[in-house]
This record gives sequence, structure tokens and C-alpha cells, in this order.
Amino acid sequence: MKRSEINRALREMEAMIAACRIALPPFCHFTPEEWREKGHEYDEIRDNMLGWDITDYGLGDFDRVGFSLITLRNGNLSRPDAYPKPYAEKLLYLKEGQYSPMHFHWYKMEDIINRGGGNVLIRVYNSLKNEEIDCEGEVPVTLDGRSFTVPAGTQLRLCPGESICVRPRMYHDFTVEEGTGSVLLGEVSQCNDDNTDNRFHPPVGRFPAIEEDEAPYRLLCSEYPPALEKLVR
Repeated sequence: MKRSEINRALREMEAMIAACRIALPPFCHFTPEEWREKGHEYDEIRDNMLGWDITDYGLGDFDRVGFSLITLRNGNLSRPDAYPKPYAEKLLYLKEGQYSPMHFHWYKMEDIINRGGGNVLIRVYNSLKNEEIDCEGEVPVTLDGRSFTVPAGTQLRLCPGESICVRPRMYHDFTVEEGTGSVLLGEVSQCNDDNTDNRFHPPVGRFPAIEEDEAPYRLLCSEYPPALEKLVR
């Protein structure tokens, strides 16, 4: 992705969050210059990849296939002694016309909540033992405490305020119902590790290569500089 695309996506998501009257924690507003001055007191943010996350899945067509996210809190499965939180929380922004590809998580269970804007459509499948998509089996789903089954490949509509529980190894994708407008989603889940816990079908990338055509507006969660080592007097 071009840095200019990332900057534009960040500003669009900030505007949507403001329109939904949601306040962000201070670290979401740090500039790149401010990050260079932050010491080890912010290691939880660095180590657990809190903050902004813009992806085109390596496909180079962000306006058609892409997602904008912020991880607000997260534990760390590989470092439970340092970061014992068993949960994570995100905000996710999907523009009308964008698509987030089919995938599942091996370990993470998550609730996806429509926090405001248009309607999000989530298509669901079970997975087979070989991790391929089960195109025939009925899919058990839970929407806001209501449990039922749907045929494989059913696209479920979440209007603002509604949510779905996505179980581990449940394939799902995201798009916006045409004509309803861009969507701000919430995610409440078990610990999140986007480096190891996503199986895309078909395979795509997760974090973009960046072409630096302008200065960064915010740093992404994969870009933080090392902690500033402060002198002890």
C-alpha cells in the first residue's frame, strides 16, 4: 500500500469513530514523532500490537479488498507472565464496497458487534478436518444470545447494535450491505495474534508492504520504534 492510502484510511476511520461518539485511548493519537520519545512504560502497546492496523491483504486494491482496525487491548499468549490478560478488544471499519476475505482463527473466539453505520454481512461456513471449507454442513450460530443453525454459506446481516459469536475454525468473511453505508464494528475476543492465528481461504497476506510516498500520519501497530532508553541519574 502507499503511505498516502494508509493515511487516508486512518483519517476516514477516525471520522467514523467520532461520528459514533466513541473516544479512543491516548496512544491512538500519538504522532510518529511522539512515539520516538516513548520509553518502556509503553511496552504493552508495542509487545501486544495495540493500535492502528490498515491492511489490503497484500492484494494492492484496498478500496475493494481491505480493512481498517484498531486493537485497543490485548493479552499475549506467548508471554502470559508479562501480559496475562485473556481477552482482546478491537474496532474495525469497513467501507461500503470493501471486502474482508474468508478466514478462520485456530484459537480465538470472538464476538463481532455492529457499533454503528450501515449493515454488515457475514458469510459463515464450518471447516473440515483438513481445514478446507465445509460447503454442505449446517452452521451453528449465536446472534445476541439466540442460537440456531443456517445452511453453509449463509450471509447473516448485522444491523447496528447486533452481534454474532464466531467460534474457532468457523470460516467467515465481511462485506457491507449495498446502500446502507460504511460500518464501524467492535470485536470482543480471546487474546489476539494476527501473526499466527489467521487461516485465509484462499491464502492472502495480513500486513501490507508500504510504499513511502508521503510522511506517516500515525504509525501502524507493526511499526513502533524501540523504547527510548532514558538516562538514570
